[in-house]
Amino acid sequence: MDTGLSGKGVLVTGGAGGIGSAVVRAFAAEGAKVAIHYRTSEAEAVRLAAAVGGVALPADLTVEAEVDALVPEAVNRLGRLDVVVANAGVWPTEDLPVWQLPLERWEATLRSNLTATFLTARAFLRHAALTGSGALVMIGSTAGVFGEAGHSDYAAAKGAILSGLLLSAKNEAARIGSGVRVNAVAPGWTVTPMIGEKGLDAANVARVTATMPLKKFGTPEDVAAQVVTLASDRISGHVTGQVVVVAGGMEGRLVP
Repeated sequence: MDTGLSGKGVLVTGGAGGIGSAVVRAFAAEGAKVAIHYRTSEAEAVRLAAAVGGVALPADLTVEAEVDALVPEAVNRLGRLDVVVANAGVWPTEDLPVWQLPLERWEATLRSNLTATFLTARAFLRHAALTGSGALVMIGSTAGVFGEAGHSDYAAAKGAILSGLLLSAKNEAARIGSGVRVNAVAPGWTVTPMIGEKGLDAANVARVTATMPLKKFGTPEDVAAQVVTLASDRISGHVTGQVVVVAGGMEGRLVP
């Protein structure tokens, strides 16, 4: 099916990461012009940009001024901007229950995930208000749907993206016009180059897939396909405010 994305301008935040790079390649395969945002992964972003004929753009998404400048720079470098994928985020590795969770980590996690997504969405919708069109796809997580013990800060940030921010933004975007849509994708267990299958022996795999009808992990390409689908006005032109969960039919988490 023709997605109608050929020639469109697309910005992917965190575009050099596992899911981000798959999203970049998926849009490039549709003929889109892609800007790859990065904060620390400059070499990877530059290599990917060269491979897909895109551009690499740096920014710290927790700094308001840098996010505000990122969208105009993407417009300048691509010639237009039709789609933004708010993919960048940080998952803190240490497992800490709420009663041991330092306020410093809580605030840092929310800033790197929820605030960064808000600033990205705000910058793009300001641009969409001028053009009267555009698609924003925010990347959440099943942690925001089912919670994640030991990572309540991350789950809270992703949950806020998938509920209050998404549902408010899609209604506000409609004030610009019916051509502006906001949706989200919530990946579950996804094998990326960063995590691989380290520490996931057969017993762990059985545990994490216990509530999944499809007894397998997702791939970055699984997530990217849904992002492209939601970004396409031709395929999803009457879809807004929706969350697509890419998690093999996951129904929850086993509680130890």
